[in-house]
Amino acid sequence: MRIAMLARNASLYSHQRLKEAAEQRGHELDIINTLRCYMNIASRRPQVFYNGSKLPPYDAVIPRIGASVTFYGLAVLRQFEMMGVYPLNESVAIGRSRDKLRSMQLLARDGIGLPVTTFAHDPKQTNEVLKLAGGAPLVVKLLEGTQGIGVVLADTDRSAKSVIEAFRGAKVNILVQEFIKEAGGTDIRALVVGGRVIAAMKRTGAADDFRSNLHQGGSAETVKISPEERSTAVRAAKSMGLNVCGVDMLRANHGAVVMEVNSSPGLEGVENATGIDVAGKIIEFMEKNAKHGATKTKGKG
Repeated sequence: MRIAMLARNASLYSHQRLKEAAEQRGHELDIINTLRCYMNIASRRPQVFYNGSKLPPYDAVIPRIGASVTFYGLAVLRQFEMMGVYPLNESVAIGRSRDKLRSMQLLARDGIGLPVTTFAHDPKQTNEVLKLAGGAPLVVKLLEGTQGIGVVLADTDRSAKSVIEAFRGAKVNILVQEFIKEAGGTDIRALVVGGRVIAAMKRTGAADDFRSNLHQGGSAETVKISPEERSTAVRAAKSMGLNVCGVDMLRANHGAVVMEVNSSPGLEGVENATGIDVAGKIIEFMEKNAKHGATKTKGKG
């Protein structure tokens, strides 16, 4: 296969591992800077150009689109889809997962365990939002946040109200969620590929930090997950329509609850923690499924 990877930083561990795994299995993989692509949106002749030249035909595309360039990245990926190139994850599915509010609504619709989550626009409804979420301690999240940035733990109703009003004043959208205290600053990331959990790790936050993101100084170790956690991760991936994703879960007293579904999960932490060749399993999935024009949504919204 000839594979294109949409990624801005070719040197990242995840991108190098996917390239290495593809080449080891006899494929050719080109890493293409997403923002340097431009498109000719011509009737029945969609084309993608890169650095002054029309891109050659590809069999498949791996979208590794950063959160900060989601809008343009999905536009480029849709163009590939309209050209019949098989996407590892489809543009519509990535768009669902990147919209924290929409993703929570879809997970709730499908009966997947979630922390109590509230959302409102009018700052006059702050007290009602706090009450719906069960009162402090509460987690306040920016809808556009990523890698643990824009996530605040409010210990009291008064501090929660102050944080919410500050975010509202900055004209940003937020979610307010119950704080799962029993999780103890740890979460589970399950890597789902093709409807199966292929690896799982437990992430523990840095000292005095309730966030367990590795980007925020957390650590990771391999973990055995329960059948319920495995089922929750698979169902969450299906709700989003993602072939490959990282499902972040907390162990609450009432069972597994999903915090986020990540459509471009990093591979370094999970491969180092578990010793599993995640990159190889992703390429293997593509070998079995990549067919011209096999995009379910045909680039539609």
